[in-house]
Amino acid sequence: MKVERGVFAPARGDLDVARLRADFPILAECVNGRPLVYLDNGATTQKPRVVIDALARYYERDNANVHRGVHTLSRRATDAYDAARATAQRFLNAASADEIVFVRGTTEAINLVASSHARPRLAAGDEVVVTAMEHHSNIVPWQLACEAAGARLVVIPIDDAGSLRIDQAEKLIGPRTRIVAVTHVSNALGSVVPVARVVELAHRHGAVVLVDGAQAVSHIAVDVQALGCDFYAFSGHKIFGPTGIGVLWGRAPLLAAMPPWQGGGDMIRTVSFEKTTYAEPPFRFEAGTPDIGGAVGLAVALDYVTAIGLDAIAAHEHDLLAYATERLLGIPGLTIVGTAGDKASIVSFTVDGIHPHDIGTVLDQEGIAIRAGHHCAMPVMKRFGISGTARASFALYNSRADVDALAAGIESATRLFA
Repeated sequence: MKVERGVFAPARGDLDVARLRADFPILAECVNGRPLVYLDNGATTQKPRVVIDALARYYERDNANVHRGVHTLSRRATDAYDAARATAQRFLNAASADEIVFVRGTTEAINLVASSHARPRLAAGDEVVVTAMEHHSNIVPWQLACEAAGARLVVIPIDDAGSLRIDQAEKLIGPRTRIVAVTHVSNALGSVVPVARVVELAHRHGAVVLVDGAQAVSHIAVDVQALGCDFYAFSGHKIFGPTGIGVLWGRAPLLAAMPPWQGGGDMIRTVSFEKTTYAEPPFRFEAGTPDIGGAVGLAVALDYVTAIGLDAIAAHEHDLLAYATERLLGIPGLTIVGTAGDKASIVSFTVDGIHPHDIGTVLDQEGIAIRAGHHCAMPVMKRFGISGTARASFALYNSRADVDALAAGIESATRLFA
């Protein structure tokens, strides 16, 4: 689906947020009698009408299984699914559509690489390097792989601002390093990792780099060839697409050398009781009926974001982040956790004497949706000596008025718990 370009206000080239908000039906909802202020985009983004309509249209007109039928509906579904793969290729600037594997999301993508690439190659004494700001999904699969092989998990620390200690990365990535798995943007802190520099350090020692891009793709233009990494993963629901669909990009030679990690239909070339041979990537890693509708919806979401322009989105969100930082720091007892110089649109914070869950509950009564807890990043919380934070995360449809509502809601909470 084509999405018209140019959702901008004519005066300054800023995003026309009012027009964008009209694209998202759920933003017209009221919660607890108040207009919804949705600031939980780090957990999942809302869906524009074009994505919702694309899903409905697929199931109303084209629903059939792919790659297995000669009838018209199957051909139409197959064409839509293959077109979605090509859209993801363009979005990431991958060299080939065959480097795009559809998965359920970032978590499954990382588990696929840990299972199919890492486990056959890791040996006792080898090292897998991660950072101290990783989501659990980019920690636990590597722990499992290391335990199976007798390898060691090595952690690059972060500083008090939540920035990656590149000086320590230079020391910790070494000749025993086989894989470096790093987030692009921290879901708990908003810190942006200098991925290209990490890739340079890893490749110097022959290590492979996987990037968790779940929190990056809706905020930063991603070019996997320019980054130089070897695998890149993201989830559709973090970029205005459906849940249950995501992308793993991998370099063609690496994917070709990886065995399948699940068996079943569509990942085979031939099957006999004596021997089975496998399809080439990406189909080798897509056993069973895929989420065809999800892929179609994801493609429309990627086109939607591309039409608006990721540079324009990033500039808008940077303004929101700066404004929110200023407003929140004016609230007595509030501490922002994660103050890296290079951040995406996430503000995590604590308020003296108030549990993050209580902050979230009070804000919900005002119709304001945020996230509260450890954000599946318990090591980050341990690093800062806290059990959790409240987290506001912004998207292209948020405005300064949303930030003002957030600040007013926090101030209400401080009065309530005074």
